[in-house]
Amino acid sequence: MYAIMLKAKLHRALVTHSVLDYEGSCAIDGDWLDLAGIREYEQIQLYNVDNGERFTTYAIRGEEGSQIISVNGAAAHKAAVGHRLIICAYAQYSEAELNNFKPRILYMAADGSLSHSSNAIPVQLA
Repeated sequence: MYAIMLKAKLHRALVTHSVLDYEGSCAIDGDWLDLAGIREYEQIQLYNVDNGERFTTYAIRGEEGSQIISVNGAAAHKAAVGHRLIICAYAQYSEAELNNFKPRILYMAADGSLSHSSNAIPVQLA
């Protein structure tokens, strides 16, 4: 049996660009792609914290160290500069792979920089 699991997440990433006249996709700082283990052209899910929009696109490599998060093409209608996104990548894992499974999670600071990373989401308290 296989399970689809959260592979990587950028939590509360700041949209720095929203470019309607572009081929499509979401440009993400190349350093962050590497840290999260997201490949260029990999399918990603974007969840807009500010307006509730949820949409699918693919990642493209942004300039390393630029802190760029650019929502491009038709998706630019769903996220504006200054919005906060949760960007997720999912993957399918076998039961054997799940024994040591840990997602890669990048937490972004209010200024759009990387705050810290983790491989677990804290337990939600009641």
